[in-house]
Order: sequence, then C-alpha cells, then structure tokens
Amino acid sequence: MKVFCFPLAVMLAAIPVAGAAQVTQNPAQSGASVAPVATSAPQTKVPTATTPKPAEQPNYAGPLDPARYIIGPDDSLQVTVWKEPTLSGTVPVRPDGMISLVLVGDLPAAGLTPMALSADISQRLKKYIQDPVVTVVVLGVNSQRVFLVGEVGKVGPLMLTPGMSILQAIVSAGGLTQYASSKRIYVLRTVAGKQQKIPFNYKQALKGENQGVSLLPGDTIVVP
Repeated sequence: MKVFCFPLAVMLAAIPVAGAAQVTQNPAQSGASVAPVATSAPQTKVPTATTPKPAEQPNYAGPLDPARYIIGPDDSLQVTVWKEPTLSGTVPVRPDGMISLVLVGDLPAAGLTPMALSADISQRLKKYIQDPVVTVVVLGVNSQRVFLVGEVGKVGPLMLTPGMSILQAIVSAGGLTQYASSKRIYVLRTVAGKQQKIPFNYKQALKGENQGVSLLPGDTIVVP
C-alpha cells in the first residue's frame, strides 16, 4: 500500500502548483487589459480644446446707427422677419454686395443702410406675406476697416468708425512704438486700381491741426 500511496501523494502535491501557475497568469492577463486604461488617462485633459481662440471669436462691432451705417461687402447681417422664423437668420454680404434670402432670392445690400435694406426686404416680401415687419442688424463689420503696419502697438485691421481720424486710429492701435519715425507716417490708398501715398504729420495732429485727410475703408496707415 505504501508503494501505491507515494505516487498518489506526488500527484496531489502537483495540483496546487498547477493552480498557482494559473493564478500567476491571471495578473499578467489582467495587467494587459489595464494597460490601455493607463495610456488613455492623459487624453482626458482637454480643457484648452473647448476654449475658443481669439481668431474664432465673433467680430463684434458694437452699437451702430441703423440710419447712418453703410453696409459693405463681407459684413454679417441678422435679418429678422417678425413671426416668420423660417425667413429669418444670419446672412453674409457677398463680395459683389449681394445677399440671398428665402422667397426674395438675391438682392443688393452693399451701399444701403440697415434701415433702407429693411424697407427693401419688406417691400419684396409683400408678395408673399401680409404686412411683413423686417429688422436688419449688423452683426459683424468687416467692410469698414483700415489697416496699420509698422511701428505701432498693434499691427493689423482696425474697425473704422464714422469720423475716425488717422491720429485716433493710431491711438486705437496702441500708439507709436519707441522706434517709430513720426515724421515719415503716410496713408496708402487705392484709387482706380492705383496706390496713392498721402503723408501725415503726426506732430501737427497732436496740436489739433486739421490736415484735411479723412480715412476711407481699405486705407493702410504705414508707420516706418
């Protein structure tokens, strides 16, 4: 009996060893399944992705006089038809100065004030709606801009407000830098496809002297 019991004891002792081997394999398998979770943890840090960049922020022009502001190409308009949401919405002014509306189709917008455009749209909609009430609001002013280059605090486009002078534009752009040559400032203006160079006396402007130069949309103020 002892001869037969010895092999049986050896077999019984081997069973826990095999079980232990299986147990030691499970952590490895579970470790393989955990590894992707550990690598995906850094992907949860996405707060900066939801923060809009300055360039993506809407171009807000502030309050505008709907009776005086002249709509231009690339402006953004909000057209609202009272009790007609399907006819309302935001429309861009195309480079050709036209806009497109439901039912109305294409119609000119550039060169008109918001009030004049509202009246025009209302007149066109009378064929389809009884007594339409239309409101036009300028959301983005992209046509009335001047540009500043050279030794100023902020180079780039600047919204042109009614009556803005060259001096006011320079101040709005952060003023002159310490390296600016105030005696060589000039305005570049394109007229009939040709560029004109209009000199500007900065010191005279500081004294309140009128130089007879008014800014126009598209002008570029150059500060050497």
